[in-house]
Amino acid sequence: MRPLYSVPLGVAATGAACLVYAAGYEVRSFRLRRVEVPVLPAGARPIRILQVSDIHMVTGQAKKQRWLQSLAGLRPDLVVNTGDNLSDPLGVPATLDALGPLMDFPGVYVFGSNDYYGPARKSPTRYLKALRSGVHGLNNPDGSGRRGITGAVHNPWQKLRDGFDAAGWLDLTNTRGRLSVAGLDIEFTGLDDPHIRRDDYSAVAGGPSPDADLSLAVVHAPYLRVLDAFTADGYPLILAGHTHGGQLCIPFYGALVTNCDLDTDRVKGLSTHTAAGHRSHLHVSAGCGTNRYTPVRFACPPEATLLTLTPAPR
Repeated sequence: MRPLYSVPLGVAATGAACLVYAAGYEVRSFRLRRVEVPVLPAGARPIRILQVSDIHMVTGQAKKQRWLQSLAGLRPDLVVNTGDNLSDPLGVPATLDALGPLMDFPGVYVFGSNDYYGPARKSPTRYLKALRSGVHGLNNPDGSGRRGITGAVHNPWQKLRDGFDAAGWLDLTNTRGRLSVAGLDIEFTGLDDPHIRRDDYSAVAGGPSPDADLSLAVVHAPYLRVLDAFTADGYPLILAGHTHGGQLCIPFYGALVTNCDLDTDRVKGLSTHTAAGHRSHLHVSAGCGTNRYTPVRFACPPEATLLTLTPAPR
């Protein structure tokens, strides 16, 4: 018969091993996800979109920088950055360096809350409270003002914006823009981060322009109010990030939280969303970083996604 103390010791040893794996290996085990989305007009040739999200750059993350730089070898037709580039007020130069080769390609971007505000230490008990209450996310604004978070440290997001703009990337902060990509006139409609209530759908409402070959919606956090609005207006594809894919997942089960009101079944990857009799494709990136104070991932490797857009079936 095993000694009684062997059971808790065994559990502790397993937990320690999982923590070492999550913090020492998986959080740096960068992957490329590939998906195909049938949204192009008939006869169009496929278009490849590289989506990067939730980089959460901290100064000194050389491996992450090299991996992001290497993605330029994919030679995408378009880069979409869905926000939360920073997790360090000093991280702008490293972020621009990491994304530098990708900025040789056409691109669009939106920001997330961590681009505007520095991260804060948070108690792990909030994670457990979210599970007990049935809430799908953590760190919701909880009374913060529409335009910001009271008492938060401000990141130098303007320098990040200036770097992206200088490279010709389109800023989609509560606005629309257009690019010619692989011979197609693509319209983009973007929102500022719903997670901190900076989104203003009234500024972009009205749906896709009839003269565009394709219209795409871009937002950082996939809150249902935003997904409903984009879908009801008829956008065929919505690109988002924010969730980290759940970040700490259970093997063969999946994510426990999404950090917003999206259900856990759609926490990452390609799915669909239905509203007002319309259906949109939704792609949520699990992102390639973490908050600097919770640098762990489990059963949810960091990633970027190469989306190949193909003609929609007739």
